[in-house]
Amino acid sequence: MSLGQVLLDRKRITPEQLEQGTSDRKPSERIEQCLARLGFITERDYLEIYSEQLSIPLIDLTEFEMDLELLKLAPSKVVHRDRVIPIDRSNGAIRVATSNPFNLYAFDELRMLMGAKIETVLATGEEISRIIKQHFGVGGETVEAMIGDSEMEVISTNDIDNADLIEQAQEATVVKLVNEILLEAIRDRASDVHIEPYEEDLVIRYRIDGVLHTTNVPPEIRRFHSAIVSRIKILSNLNIAEKRLPQDGGFKIKAQNRDIDLRVSVIPTAFGGAVVMRILDKQSVLFSLDQLGLIDDNLERMQRLITQPYGIILVTGPTGSGKTTTLYSALNSIRNDTIKILTIEDPIEYYLPGIQQVQTKQHIGLTFASGLRSFLRHDPDVILVGEIRDLETAEVAINAALTGHLVFSTLHTNDAATAATRLLDMGVEPFLVSSAVSGVLGQRLVRIICSNCKEEYTPEAKDVPADFALEPGEKLFRGAGCRDCRNSGYRGRFGIFELLNITNEIREMIIDRKSATELSKVGREQGLTYMREDGWNKVRQGLTTVEEIVRVTKVEVGALSQ
Repeated sequence: MSLGQVLLDRKRITPEQLEQGTSDRKPSERIEQCLARLGFITERDYLEIYSEQLSIPLIDLTEFEMDLELLKLAPSKVVHRDRVIPIDRSNGAIRVATSNPFNLYAFDELRMLMGAKIETVLATGEEISRIIKQHFGVGGETVEAMIGDSEMEVISTNDIDNADLIEQAQEATVVKLVNEILLEAIRDRASDVHIEPYEEDLVIRYRIDGVLHTTNVPPEIRRFHSAIVSRIKILSNLNIAEKRLPQDGGFKIKAQNRDIDLRVSVIPTAFGGAVVMRILDKQSVLFSLDQLGLIDDNLERMQRLITQPYGIILVTGPTGSGKTTTLYSALNSIRNDTIKILTIEDPIEYYLPGIQQVQTKQHIGLTFASGLRSFLRHDPDVILVGEIRDLETAEVAINAALTGHLVFSTLHTNDAATAATRLLDMGVEPFLVSSAVSGVLGQRLVRIICSNCKEEYTPEAKDVPADFALEPGEKLFRGAGCRDCRNSGYRGRFGIFELLNITNEIREMIIDRKSATELSKVGREQGLTYMREDGWNKVRQGLTTVEEIVRVTKVEVGALSQ
């Protein structure tokens, strides 16, 4: 009986799915692999049947303690090529994990190379790939192929002319290596890829949920640093011959059926070009305001602000604090067929249906300010300006707000109250700031406790800050660490916020050029909740940890005095 029929008899698939799998099956593909590729079954579904029919144990490598010494003896060529992993020794034989028990040639080759009898166990391809990347490095197979290629032995930018460097950067092995680095970053939900050269090492780090993680790569990869950087420069339309000045560019890729933009920055360091690639997934799911972390009073007040007919709403925070995502979510919640929304951004990070979006182009004079002026002749109701960076942009945005438009924008400040004084420092007149600004939302991003390994614990008073006000016996939550969260205890992020409404009293204080501290104090009396306090509320709700709030916020003097 075929495996497809077994799956059908066990009601794992329907007759229609089996028929489609049979018709879509590739010449060298097994029916069960085709059904898994189409998403009708999982790999583990058919491995369970292999295990029964072939009497081979099926194990979970995530719960298995590997023999690290045995892994060091494993021939990397066979490991990468055939996706087989020696896991331990049993009665003089080496047990090998595979997802393809029919690859007898690989087992024979391992037996000869390792000088021992081979016993097979089954594990999913995903688990095997994870072990290979963990112990042999991302792109290990490709680097090994490059080392074996005499034409790709060593790349020295001092000795090789640009034509040779371009040719080597276009080699299939270099192309594949860069692709593997990017695909691994996308699979790990990374927002940035850092490629950092040192004297005798090349470090590749992924920023995941706001924190950098060093990924394992083969040590030999340092020899191909120049080829990797050159390949990225070619993709980004940068000058491959320029190695003395910083360069910025970008390119697009299609991965996992998604269009993904990458912003690239290259800087010259003592040991060669360092690269940072920002990953922008334009098809990312848009969040609602409450999914971002706006809850209770902050959510109600924000919803009132964004439904006003005019005024400026500012979102503040450092780079990478989620300001743009918050603005997109606000626009998404108010967009409808009765209003026209225009945005000018640098860059456009997500595409929003029903909204006209414009990308700034500094080299031809399309700046935030010039684009904003043109917007006013397009009869908009709502305008989003990616960032207020200078006096010119600030004045045009304020003019738009004072002439009956609702304007959204961002500022780089540490808290909500500082936004007004920042505009004054730019040179905007106080009466214009007080008249135009309706509200300021300050925010930071904190990591969410991984739902798969979340556990309850009782903290000690010495382990929490004084302003947390820990109750005796109070229980909190943390992540123990698991495969889903890369043993970090966190998976995903959301915001902590403080929302300052610009009331009449605060308007008068802005006209009098009062300090941010004074504005914050009055805002506090009128219901402002500090970001840190919003964070403590979310710690008590079991959403994040004390350590995360301490990492991204400072103690507010006003909060301690309450």
